[in-house]
Amino acid sequence: MTVPATNGASSNGNGHVDDHASAAGFSTKAIHVGSEPNAATGAVIPPISLSSTFAQDGIGNHKGYEYSRSGNPNRDSFERALAALEGGSRGLAFSSGSAVTATVLNSMPSGSHIVSVNDVYGGTYRYFTKVATVSQGIQTTFVEMDGAEADVSERVNAAIRKETSLVWIETPTNPTLRVVDIPLIVKLVRNHPNASKDIKIVVDNTFMSPWFQNPLAHGADLVMHSVTKYLNGHSDVVMGAAVLNDEAWADRLAFLQNSIGAIPSPFDCWLALRGLKTLALRMKAHGESALAIAQFLEAHPSVETVIYPGLPSHPGHQVARRQITKRAAAAGPTGENGAFAYGGMISFRIKSDPADDGPADKLLSNLNVFTLAESLGGVESLIELPSKMTHGSVALEDRIKIGIGHNLIRVSVGIEETADLIKDLERGIKAAGL
Repeated sequence: MTVPATNGASSNGNGHVDDHASAAGFSTKAIHVGSEPNAATGAVIPPISLSSTFAQDGIGNHKGYEYSRSGNPNRDSFERALAALEGGSRGLAFSSGSAVTATVLNSMPSGSHIVSVNDVYGGTYRYFTKVATVSQGIQTTFVEMDGAEADVSERVNAAIRKETSLVWIETPTNPTLRVVDIPLIVKLVRNHPNASKDIKIVVDNTFMSPWFQNPLAHGADLVMHSVTKYLNGHSDVVMGAAVLNDEAWADRLAFLQNSIGAIPSPFDCWLALRGLKTLALRMKAHGESALAIAQFLEAHPSVETVIYPGLPSHPGHQVARRQITKRAAAAGPTGENGAFAYGGMISFRIKSDPADDGPADKLLSNLNVFTLAESLGGVESLIELPSKMTHGSVALEDRIKIGIGHNLIRVSVGIEETADLIKDLERGIKAAGL
């Protein structure tokens, strides 16, 4: 089967997706959008276009591409495919997730104000507090966006100002996996008496991928990803991406994409497009194994708390159930007492002093299947200590507020045999002497 070519199939379409592609199922889009058979050779996999420049038949008379920073066939293919999966009309690819963050903030006026979820990725926190505030005079208010609706409403409403131009959501958050009710935040922002009509709502969907969650369908203006993680899925690419339906804002971001130049290489785009083709299968496997491991950890006497939104014990369990896509919910698996697969990320606290990193260090140093490493979303299982690794850039007082002590461990569950992963965690916990 061939999904009809979109606007960018034979020219630089800046990541446009048309209605023909949006009508297909998830995996059909993942496999066919952006991978239309090559017109010249019939190849079913797009060739890698490494050329930095493109010939013109006359001045301004080209085949859609002029210079690879401005547009490249491989980047265009990936952008269209991801936009189709997220239900957006425009996709834009960048050299990293952090480059997406920087470009989005560069599209905001100087002196703007941002309202951000407080438990945000460390790199995002760093950019908000140490880069944007210096280069653009942007100020950020960090708000706890999970919990009882009345409490969330009070906190968010109090944080929004007339100069607020952006609301930044990450759900589930990193690394404490708090679940933010996207439709609630959208409603609060849209109905706030002081909110500008131009205020934008961004959702970082890296942890969930479009298989489990589609923020645009819940009213967000832009969804972003660290493509490095689940979208590519093989720990061999560093990339970022944004998807949106706002044509004017998309044009502005595309202008900045070209002007700033933080664009991915053609080969990285080719690899990421390859990764998308198996996204549904991988996310099902990640979720199935993560649920089983979360249930194992929850029953372990040396584990204080397991943080996995698919477990009924998670305070955001019901919000997670409402926000998960119907396809992911139908694909399962489900466990006892209403537990369900909700991505491949787990965080858990061992029964040790949050100020003492010794027990966690012993645990993490005695694993054979899990790899001690930052990042997430690959086919291999990774494990790390956020307090000293991914969130080391977050101020100590802020880490304490959001519960990132030395006893909090973050796990990215890969697609190895679940039984092997559980045995490995048993080995590590025993070695820690807990």
